[in-house]
Amino acid sequence: MSDGVMFRTVAGLKTGYHTEEVDDFFAHARTVYEQGPAGALTGKDVRTVAFDLVRHGYSTTAVDAALDRLEAAFVARSRADFINERGRQAWLEHLADQARTLYGRLTRPDGERFAAPAGRKPGYDAEQVDAVCHRLIAYFDRNEPLAAQELRTTVFARAKGAHAYAEGPVDAFLERAVDVLLAAE
Repeated sequence: MSDGVMFRTVAGLKTGYHTEEVDDFFAHARTVYEQGPAGALTGKDVRTVAFDLVRHGYSTTAVDAALDRLEAAFVARSRADFINERGRQAWLEHLADQARTLYGRLTRPDGERFAAPAGRKPGYDAEQVDAVCHRLIAYFDRNEPLAAQELRTTVFARAKGAHAYAEGPVDAFLERAVDVLLAAE
């Protein structure tokens, strides 16, 4: 990790991330990474951090890119700690177990991988979610390249009824898939 994270602020009436929140988070992350106990801050913690948007804040693009790098650093550290503690074979078995759990969901038929939204609530378009699942199947079955970033930035259209999946289970599944992809990278 580099010393002194600096981001440029946005100009005019544009909004960006609250500078003090960002500075505090990166200072905390640096301390945890360099001195803190393993697991005190995880890749998931980095991925799910949220900053307020304010005028003249830090550029969201620059901060998001730095968060992606920070997440990868914490995931790599977690992987190294696991391997040092339990060995490389145990790591591969752990990763394979996670992949098998995900794959069990992927083998369900299109339109049936996740529950429908409750009541009349909208959800994610089932066809689009199934298309992402097909990309994951290709990754697992045929070793076709798939980066965690692709899953992380996926956006689904809204749908209702039989053409929709409930958002919560899809989000949780994709979060686990991102964890597996990052661990394998």
